[in-house]
Amino acid sequence: MGRGFAWLDTGTHDSLLDAASFISTLQKRQGLQVSCPEEIAYGQRWISTEQLLQLAAPLAKNGYRRYLMGLVK
Repeated sequence: MGRGFAWLDTGTHDSLLDAASFISTLQKRQGLQVSCPEEIAYGQRWISTEQLLQLAAPLAKNGYRRYLMGLVK
């Protein structure tokens, strides 16, 4: 694996908690979502802006919806 990748072994309860904490910290500090399928599809032009907005619409007013809406700007 090259730069920008991390292997997170989650074979135990403690290691799963460590991985979740790592991802949470990364997302908060970078302001990015890890493995966001909608963002990937939008960035690869597999879905349009309208389709992205349709996917975000039912997510109410949570942080994930705000993140997806921010991709359009």
